[in-house]
Amino acid sequence: MSEVGEEIEKTGHHDWVVSRVPFFYGWVMLPVAMLIQIATSPGQTFGVSVFNPFLRESLSLSQSAFSGAYTLGTLLASFPLTYVGALMDRYGLRRTLAVVALIFGLACFWMSQVSGLVTLFVAFLFLRMLGQGAMGLLSANTVAMWFNRRLGFTSGVMSLGIAVAVGGMPALGLWLIDGFGWRWAYAILGVGVWVMVFPVLAIFYRNRPEDVGQVPDGTMRMSEAAQKAEDARSFSLSEAMRTRAYWIGAAAISHWSMIGTGIQFHLVQIFLDRGMTTADAALAFSVLAGAGACGRLMGGILADRLPLNGLLSVAPAVLACGVFLLLQMKGTGTIMMFGGAMGLGQGLLQSAHTTLWARYYGRVHLGKIRGSLSTITVAASGIGPFAMGFSYDRFGGYSEILWVFLAIMATMVFVGLLATKPKSNG
Repeated sequence: MSEVGEEIEKTGHHDWVVSRVPFFYGWVMLPVAMLIQIATSPGQTFGVSVFNPFLRESLSLSQSAFSGAYTLGTLLASFPLTYVGALMDRYGLRRTLAVVALIFGLACFWMSQVSGLVTLFVAFLFLRMLGQGAMGLLSANTVAMWFNRRLGFTSGVMSLGIAVAVGGMPALGLWLIDGFGWRWAYAILGVGVWVMVFPVLAIFYRNRPEDVGQVPDGTMRMSEAAQKAEDARSFSLSEAMRTRAYWIGAAAISHWSMIGTGIQFHLVQIFLDRGMTTADAALAFSVLAGAGACGRLMGGILADRLPLNGLLSVAPAVLACGVFLLLQMKGTGTIMMFGGAMGLGQGLLQSAHTTLWARYYGRVHLGKIRGSLSTITVAASGIGPFAMGFSYDRFGGYSEILWVFLAIMATMVFVGLLATKPKSNG
């Protein structure tokens, strides 16, 4: 009998699926988490952005009005996310994910029926709350539940799912729009969410390794005393919020959430204004995705070997290079360099962010802690699109706001170094 099978037998956990996997079940949960990440695409900025020109033309909205609906919807979408984290801690990831995926698919259907500014705002509210917010949060927490020592590496691998989505979703969205129109395209994406998520939840998904007689990383099972000691070292949300690293980590990810969301939301229009095409924008997304995949793998490996505050300093420096290249955008060469820098920097930052919270604060209250962070980052993501839309209507372009973004990132290069691990809570 395999070690996993022996452990299940000893602990009395008999799971038909898990018992037939001859290795640590976390390696099954990893691609499951990746698939759930990909399913968030219709609510992510890179998924919405390809629909923007068609939505604005169909609904006859200005850049400010359209961006304002997105911003307000995103800001309000951020508030329930701490509660989503609390539901995860209380009812488990699997049940919470099932409810979120169900409503998220319905939100895609709602998006296909919008008829004006108010209905568009409601669509943005639920797409952002459930897609980028709740499902993104729960998929990241899935990996953190199953891995500890290897969390950096596995988080980097898991993030490849979003890299695949960034690279493929814009092209898929444009293909669906060309073939079926933008309304049917969003409805089809809603069905796609259900097809991707529900089968894996029903068959393969398990909340925690402890539920099936295993432990994080598949290592030897801890004694009850050791488990209690580890749990005691975990921080509650209020305790975490009293540490410097919490707020610097929040600033590190939320500043890029604001800037990156703003850029991706308006990227098609930026390219069109410079005489380029939607195909050029799709190319930029593809390069960004490829570089992001490399950045996530590299960042995941580094996160297991180097201080996380170092990654929180290097990542914004690389991202600043990407924004500078966007300001100099002229042709295919700069498209490639822009996408490369943005993807690499974003991958490094995401790897540090995904690893930091479980590493610094433990797993017991991870849902609430990550939920509170999602509230901050999703709210920040709503500011960027509106700021860029306002800049476009006020100045006739995006250059002014991009220079402001560049200054913010330069500041974060130095601030990130201060996010050192807090003293043990035990």
